[in-house]
Amino acid sequence: MKEEIPVWNLDTLFKDIKRSEYKKALEDYESCMNGIDSLLSAAQKLSEQVGEQFDFEKWLDSFLTEYNREMHFAKTLGAYAYIIYSTDTINPDFLNNMTAVDKMSIRVSQQQIAFSRLLALHKDKLESFYKNNPQYEEYKFLLNEIIEDTKHQMSPEEEKLASDMNQTGGSAWGMLQEQIISNLQNKNGKTFNEIRNDAYDANPAVRKEAWQTELELLSQNRIAIAAALNNLKGQTLLLNRRRNWNTALDRALFASRLSRASLDSLIGAIEDSLPMWRTYFTAKASYLRKTGATKSETAGTKENPGIAFYDLFAPLGTMQKEWTFSEAREYILKEYYSFSKDMGDFAEKAFASGWIDAKVRTGKVGGAYDEDFPMGHQSRILSNFTGAFSDIITLAHELGHAYHFSCMKEKPALFFDYPMTLAETASTFAETIVKQDMIANSSASDKLQILDLDLQDASQVLVDILCRFYFERSVFEERNETELTADDFCRLMKDAQEKSYGSGLNSERHEYMWAVKSHYYSTDLDFYNFPYAFGQLFAASLYMQSRKEGASFAKTYSTLLSHTGSMSCEDLCRLAGFDISKKEFWKKGIDMYAKEIETFCEVTK
Repeated sequence: MKEEIPVWNLDTLFKDIKRSEYKKALEDYESCMNGIDSLLSAAQKLSEQVGEQFDFEKWLDSFLTEYNREMHFAKTLGAYAYIIYSTDTINPDFLNNMTAVDKMSIRVSQQQIAFSRLLALHKDKLESFYKNNPQYEEYKFLLNEIIEDTKHQMSPEEEKLASDMNQTGGSAWGMLQEQIISNLQNKNGKTFNEIRNDAYDANPAVRKEAWQTELELLSQNRIAIAAALNNLKGQTLLLNRRRNWNTALDRALFASRLSRASLDSLIGAIEDSLPMWRTYFTAKASYLRKTGATKSETAGTKENPGIAFYDLFAPLGTMQKEWTFSEAREYILKEYYSFSKDMGDFAEKAFASGWIDAKVRTGKVGGAYDEDFPMGHQSRILSNFTGAFSDIITLAHELGHAYHFSCMKEKPALFFDYPMTLAETASTFAETIVKQDMIANSSASDKLQILDLDLQDASQVLVDILCRFYFERSVFEERNETELTADDFCRLMKDAQEKSYGSGLNSERHEYMWAVKSHYYSTDLDFYNFPYAFGQLFAASLYMQSRKEGASFAKTYSTLLSHTGSMSCEDLCRLAGFDISKKEFWKKGIDMYAKEIETFCEVTK
């Protein structure tokens, strides 16, 4: 009999949105917001009426207590609204519920802005507050960050105007790009996203044709998409000046809690590794040519050894084994326990408690995610399990996210937000444990495929993201001086690909990648790229450190994860004995991939 794939159990959250306990939670959330409004209003009046006589310390104690309670409900209800919708997207009750909860979050955002202004107004009283209330010592970083952010806010009236006008400005330009891309089709009615998925097809003719079609469709819409990007980046530059940001990169670094020195060391380490990655690309191109698995006339030849862009994701065969969910569970548990008992016990609890929804069914979203709930400090993981090896990697990855949250169990809800730079640490670390074991213990044919899958993913996160970083940086530099056209964007993308991929690609490249990546078209996601490179190499470096230190590293690792919501990246890593402002740290992670590339080259030969 075919094994039954699990769906999750939500009883320890809410059994149904129509039941009294869920309605009571919404009422309590609303009550929290009313309480926060009253506290903010009282503080504003007292600040104006009595000035220095206002007992700000007592007020802040009350506010933080209520604010943590509000965040408890906001994060729990927001996550619950999404997870029930994501497994039944055609349910109108779930959609309406998610919309209602989202509207409540807008009110929370407005309260956060009001609190930040009050905090900045009374910042001189904070040292006394920490001294008299030592239980809030750990809040120092978060409150200082909030105060620093007020330096980059316009007046309340201007911020509201900017938010309102964004709907017909930057947000509208982003929607235009999204609408154009989502409605593109080839002559047979195949959508643009389906065409892009053909990059993974085993048939080399399909991959090349998809690449040619993609370039043709983007070229036909180049004027409109370029106008969207040009105007959106123009708006970002204008608002950044008004908000006292020197560059868009400075704003991204602040959001990432990362210093320029650490970013420079990260980028420098990746740049130093580019020859190594070009060796991988040319080795794959050569293998595809020898096995007749490419339609490129030049890629992988002595004269032009680089790989064609449309062959970057070419599969190198098919893995023989089809996994059952039980086998996947046991394998992940074995690998988690190989690192630490704590991590293994957590994964066992997640499987046993019905935290995982892995069954593919109509109405359920694709992909995978982890959602964390302050209520009961629990998580839920969505995946779509089909028995492929990649499904095991996905499960290990999402369970890693959930383990990260479990390490923060004793923290207040305000500490559950951490920057993108650190958000992928535990997930990437977890999947690395699984991949490295599989690479070490698989047959030659499977080893080639697993190595290629890992190097394919890592090269995208490092080489291609470096390419995107170069491109976006040059766009902001030139857009600050002049308007940019489609020709300009193509030129800048060609330059970025040459600087990053270089000889690793042959002449068949993709000058329209600027039109495809949706994060370029968001006013809130400038330099969305480097945090992923940070996460990939940070996790790889931690993995290499764990191999060096052995079992004792597990405690360092869980402690590090527990502080991700209350420190800068530098302070967090310093706590664990690492200096991320030096290239040497990042090279530990790169060394792991260097060994994989050596093995890949040997196996392909």
